[in-house]
Amino acid sequence: MYDLIIVGGGPAGMTAGIYAVRQKLNTLLITKDFGGQIAKKSVDIENYPGFSEISGAELILKLEEHLKKFEAGSDFGKSGEGIKIKKELAIKVEKENEIFAVSTQDKIKYKSKAVVIASGADPRPLEVSGEKEYIGKGVSYCALCDAAFFKGKDVVVIGGGDAGFEAALALADWAKKVYILEFSSAVMADETNQKKSAEMGKIEIITSAVLEEIKGDKFVSSVVYLDKKKNEKKNLEVQGVFVEIGFQPATSFVKGLAEFNERDEIKVDPFTGETSTPGIFAAGDVDNMPYKQIIIACGEGAKAAISAYKYIRNLNSQKK
Repeated sequence: MYDLIIVGGGPAGMTAGIYAVRQKLNTLLITKDFGGQIAKKSVDIENYPGFSEISGAELILKLEEHLKKFEAGSDFGKSGEGIKIKKELAIKVEKENEIFAVSTQDKIKYKSKAVVIASGADPRPLEVSGEKEYIGKGVSYCALCDAAFFKGKDVVVIGGGDAGFEAALALADWAKKVYILEFSSAVMADETNQKKSAEMGKIEIITSAVLEEIKGDKFVSSVVYLDKKKNEKKNLEVQGVFVEIGFQPATSFVKGLAEFNERDEIKVDPFTGETSTPGIFAAGDVDNMPYKQIIIACGEGAKAAISAYKYIRNLNSQKK
């Protein structure tokens, strides 16, 4: 039995872990891997306080190293107060009287007095013909991970926001030609990313474009999109398709225990991070707070852990 279980190993989850163990809570952090979205971020982060410029992978490593200073078995954790970390995938959260049970894909059930959900978000699929068939055969959701496999090839990025432009910049170091397909009539990326893309010289932006199909044989060979300006379908010969149309909260495993909004984000009390179920807190990309920024996710993780500590303290005092 733990005091607190944290689900998720991104900035929110790791920060919650650091704060929880400093409050001397018997804490378990469950995560499939560390990092979340920023571990795959393809450009340097320039807005995280304390670092004028740092890559997503480097920032995650620093957060992970900080968390593991408090891990059970470390110098800090020799007294038995360290946080325990399990590299597993949480698939279900249930409430049994006043106790929560978190089940994992490894068919293990962990119990606690409170839970912090910080499981982040997963890439949003395109839901077009050919997408599922060519995942790993030209369709990718991570430019940083897969760019090197497309050396000298033509590729297309679906999505003209900052994430799309960042993906295009990462791909331009390897690919011969990079197209960006944007649904709107104007790109949504900030001026800095647009300027960098223009300077690369091999990134072409196509606006008012709706992707309709991904085609190929064993691997992707082309995409079909609708040119909304001319109301005609066009074929683009590419060997890679990179999806950057946003993310959807990874919240399915807590359905039935929390209230959600129309975007499948968990509704929380903005002052505490608590959900509609007392004892369950949420932080980071899974909750309905605005402004999905790394620094805000860290702050929400800290808030959730402190609120969980107060909840557990009150729970323990009621039993005396």
